[in-house]
Amino acid sequence: MLASGQIQHVVKHSMAYGYILSHPFSFYVDAYPLLQNEIFQQTEMQLSYGQHNESIRVLQQKLNLLSYYEKDLDGEFGIFTEYALKRYQAEHHLTVSGEANKETIAAIIRSERDKYLTPLQSIDRTYYIGETGEDIKSIQKALYYFGYYKDEADGIFGPKTNQALHYFQVDNGLEVKQEINPQVITALSENSSHQSQFNSNEKKETNIAVAKDITNESVNSSELAKTAKQYIGVSYTWGGSSPSGFDCSGYINYVFNQLHVTIPRTVSDIWNMAQPVKSLSIGDLVFFETYKKGPSHMGIYLGNKQFIHASESQGVQISAMNMDYWQQRYLGAKRIKIK
Repeated sequence: MLASGQIQHVVKHSMAYGYILSHPFSFYVDAYPLLQNEIFQQTEMQLSYGQHNESIRVLQQKLNLLSYYEKDLDGEFGIFTEYALKRYQAEHHLTVSGEANKETIAAIIRSERDKYLTPLQSIDRTYYIGETGEDIKSIQKALYYFGYYKDEADGIFGPKTNQALHYFQVDNGLEVKQEINPQVITALSENSSHQSQFNSNEKKETNIAVAKDITNESVNSSELAKTAKQYIGVSYTWGGSSPSGFDCSGYINYVFNQLHVTIPRTVSDIWNMAQPVKSLSIGDLVFFETYKKGPSHMGIYLGNKQFIHASESQGVQISAMNMDYWQQRYLGAKRIKIK
């Protein structure tokens, strides 16, 4: 559980694509920037004068962050939005059209990313709980960008920052420590570089590696369910990926490995590479939104509205899909199947 990892930019199997199928864009207007960007960059239309919609409100948000737009975030593409956009285009050597095409949107997303993450480059020491300062504030903003930190960036390394740090370390395979060390800063920066490409036709190396290891057939659903049930009762462990202790994606990863199928390590990466399904079948992967917007927990569907998963409270167990908690957080199902 609680794994988000690096988001892959692959059009038909991306998190953004799956979300567009099942949620209105307005659901993501107030999401954390990275998830918001995943949806925003998939906007098919060119945003231009006279339009009024949620995509324009997001555009205004980003231009405001970058100090180009100072008016109300009203979703109205009027003269002030057009002026702000032209200023941005002129200063970034883009065609000054006053319209937000894909090239301009990609540039704005890059500028926003740099705004959040460039300050990390000057951090050259380890920080511990209780310390304060501008570096802590920069780290809080970076953790917010990736969806881990939800509160005001106050520059205090307190419990909320430590919790966000914990999630980030688990998701990125780091040793979990109550400190902001160079490894954390490097991981944040590497996440940044992985998000820097917005060519949706380019597959990442992780997805290519997966394709080499998985057979050309669907995973055998009965074998998958049988294997998954062998580990009922195994305790939950942060970052765990073996029968001595599992976290949610570590458990799924291990079960598939027993069937000689290699899949990504994190919930969001698995969501990205798996194929959406319209109706549930045994062996499908079910995804839930728990501690932040986006897929952060998952399990294997067993039929009869039940799924098996590694829960934080009770370890590997079978739960009912129609329980209020899971029903309210259900995002959708996907299937491991390579072309």
